[in-house]
Amino acid sequence: MNRLFMILACIGLPLSIIGSIFHWSAVIMFGIYCLTIIALAGFIGRATESLAIVLGPRIGGLLNATFGNAVELIISIFSLKAGLVSIVLASLTGSVLGNLLLVGGLSFFIGGLKYKRQSFSKHEAQHNAGLLIFSVVVAFVIPEVFTTTMNDQDTMFLSVGISIILILLYLAALLFKFVTHRGVYQSNNKQKENHEEEVPEWSKLKAIIILALSTIAVAYVSEHLVSTFNEVGETFGWSELFIGVIIVAIVGNAAEHASAVMMAYKNKMDVAVEIVVGSTLQVAMFVLPILVLLSLLFTTSMPLVFTWPELISMVTAVLLMIMLSNDGDSNWFDGLALLAAYIIMGLGFYFI
Repeated sequence: MNRLFMILACIGLPLSIIGSIFHWSAVIMFGIYCLTIIALAGFIGRATESLAIVLGPRIGGLLNATFGNAVELIISIFSLKAGLVSIVLASLTGSVLGNLLLVGGLSFFIGGLKYKRQSFSKHEAQHNAGLLIFSVVVAFVIPEVFTTTMNDQDTMFLSVGISIILILLYLAALLFKFVTHRGVYQSNNKQKENHEEEVPEWSKLKAIIILALSTIAVAYVSEHLVSTFNEVGETFGWSELFIGVIIVAIVGNAAEHASAVMMAYKNKMDVAVEIVVGSTLQVAMFVLPILVLLSLLFTTSMPLVFTWPELISMVTAVLLMIMLSNDGDSNWFDGLALLAAYIIMGLGFYFI
């Protein structure tokens, strides 16, 4: 897999530059850009995995989520600049669905095929459950309910206010987890951890350098990827909603997709769950609010208002993940249920 990512990056990055210079077909360039971003995300995943070994599972999971979401944040910023607000909101919806249902499902399923029962911190799962309900059910549904009787200016004012509250609460959650209550809730999975001390693939300095270079390369490719959306949508008959929810979300979150599944396969479920849920929380409580505030700098501002299919899908994904993970145990059937829900929602967004 690592060799494949290297080959794709070595081929895809030069082709991305050459194709953009000579104006190759948008459909061809869309495929090249997507594969290149996925390959670069693979390097991001490897670098953050090395740092996770050095810094511990919680910080490692946070790093995986952060740099995985950095790709999506970059794509979203360029989409906002191009005025593609619906694609940005749809991609963030897809990120929530992809993290909880697709990545969570694959992690539970693949890990469950190797181990009949996998455990992770029950206290962490319950803490994350409250944050998931707040960030998605409260902060996303409430604006939709109240903005039905508001004008555009009041809607944007409410969106900005909620965004600031979400960012502050997310920072408070990090303070709670890494400072005031660090180590208070220990994992129940200590007995299953490998006794051998792992050696990181890359040194800390090398991992940081690769993270920086990969992020810069992703920024370049993402800017050109956004310019292909309209023509690709017209060619394949894809709506902006489907492009955002499925295509952009999968490409933008490829790093943590691979990392979480690999961690589950190695029976490191605390890290896998931290990536899956931590990435979702970061999207809902930090990435999305930041994008709402940044949109004020562009021609078209982005209110914190989703469509009802997006809202219902996200709420369903949150509730299903909470029900299956709140006991601190997982198995392959739990993963299959999450994957089935993702496929059903994907079909719905395709035909909507």
